[in-house]
Amino acid sequence: MHRALRVTLLAAAVATLGTLTPYLPAATAAAAQSSAAIAWQEASGDADIDRAFQQAAAEKKPVLLYWGAKWCPPCNQLKATLFNRADFIEQSRAFVAVHIDGDNPGAQRLGARFKVRGYPTMILFNNQRQELTRLPGEADAAQVLQVLQLGLARGRPVKAVLADAQAGRKLSASEWKLLGFYGWDTDEQQLVPASQRPALLARLAQASQGVDDDTSTRLWLKALASAGEGGQPPKADAALRARIDKVLADPAASRVQVDVIANSADDIAVALAPTAGPDRQALITRLDAALKRFQADATLSRADRLQALLARVELARLDQPKTELRPKLDPALLAEVKAAAARTDQEATDGYERQAVITSAAHVLGRAGLWTDSDALLKASLAKSHSPYYLMSYLGGNARKQGRTEEALRWYEEAFNRSEGPATRLQWGSNYLGALVELTPQDSARIEKAASQLLAEAEKDKGAFYERSARSLQKVGSQLTAWNAKGQHADSLKRLRAQLDGVCAKQSEASDKAVCEGLLKKG
Repeated sequence: MHRALRVTLLAAAVATLGTLTPYLPAATAAAAQSSAAIAWQEASGDADIDRAFQQAAAEKKPVLLYWGAKWCPPCNQLKATLFNRADFIEQSRAFVAVHIDGDNPGAQRLGARFKVRGYPTMILFNNQRQELTRLPGEADAAQVLQVLQLGLARGRPVKAVLADAQAGRKLSASEWKLLGFYGWDTDEQQLVPASQRPALLARLAQASQGVDDDTSTRLWLKALASAGEGGQPPKADAALRARIDKVLADPAASRVQVDVIANSADDIAVALAPTAGPDRQALITRLDAALKRFQADATLSRADRLQALLARVELARLDQPKTELRPKLDPALLAEVKAAAARTDQEATDGYERQAVITSAAHVLGRAGLWTDSDALLKASLAKSHSPYYLMSYLGGNARKQGRTEEALRWYEEAFNRSEGPATRLQWGSNYLGALVELTPQDSARIEKAASQLLAEAEKDKGAFYERSARSLQKVGSQLTAWNAKGQHADSLKRLRAQLDGVCAKQSEASDKAVCEGLLKKG
């Protein structure tokens, strides 16, 4: 959950790409009202996609595909800061805009087709159906728009650009920027396996030096940050440390890299200073100073500023146990956390923005050990949320961490009951089942009932055995298998397998049947 929230950060626009536009949601929303809205074409199946590409070919336009969900905080942030901008709406006339809601019928099949998993994912295609680039969903609205314009202007698939870079061929500064701002977090191993990403980014950073210094720095930072997701970080030699120190000390240079720094400050600190001690503490002090500037930067959105504050909390916790519920933090930092959460609650009135920032504020409170404040903020926001089940899951997580078992299960169950959409319900249901198995493994009747309900819902969902939905069901299967590891719940598993056999028998496609039959293998 922590990592998922961190990618809600919106980054700063790169100065060399254009003039920085401050975060002015009210102004941009008002301006957008004078223009027609984005002409999104809803897609639920292959026929919808084919129709969009046929239109794109006829009109000689590219296609922008946006994959998201109603409840998703960063998706709501895009709606609050990008999709309502007059300049983005104007730019959208240059491409065919396709929206896939993850809960649309057939959406998960499309997710498998385009290899998209994380919400949000934005992919730019040419009208020949070649993927040009994946846009950085964590990026600032102005930055996304400018990177989109670069993608439209260059028109070369990112795989070809990367292949040239790896082969040592000359790239333009714009092509290096597209690699620097590529949506690596939503790549889904299209360009490189996750474990190899740090090394690739480091090689790109080295190769880009002398072309565009900001892009080289971004690639170095991303290489350091991505090591936290797996793989080995680049060697933290004196030259790399000096480069990062110089960026952190320079307000303008660090502002260009705000998304990477604030999303991954703790990973960067560990990569550059692997062991606790004076060197790490000195680096933390420099990172903290940059993050304080981001917090005070009025051109950043509330989500940006909250992310900077979260990063400061994570840095302060870095040498304390990861699971510590009440970390030892500076009282001044605790006061800032409380004030920021209260200010967010008071000032964020737009429904989309609240969905994006309230759980972030609650998360920061929790990471600071202010659990009572976190719970109070979430509970007070339930009635104001268009997807309250997302907040309920957070309340369940808070209670779970503090050992309040029955309260946690009540929130998880209510979140499942209130969740909407087939893919969302399977995801929330698998979370509820997981909590039951972990917290009350002896309650066979309750666990079997929840699992049976999920199988019944999967039977009605034609996309149940694709992408997110398939992963939710596979999670259910592994949870039940572990629950019955010693055969102590054999009768329940026997009944569930019989129910599952009926579901699998109704699957007409071999791939669906194979996924279905693999959920509860008989051991």
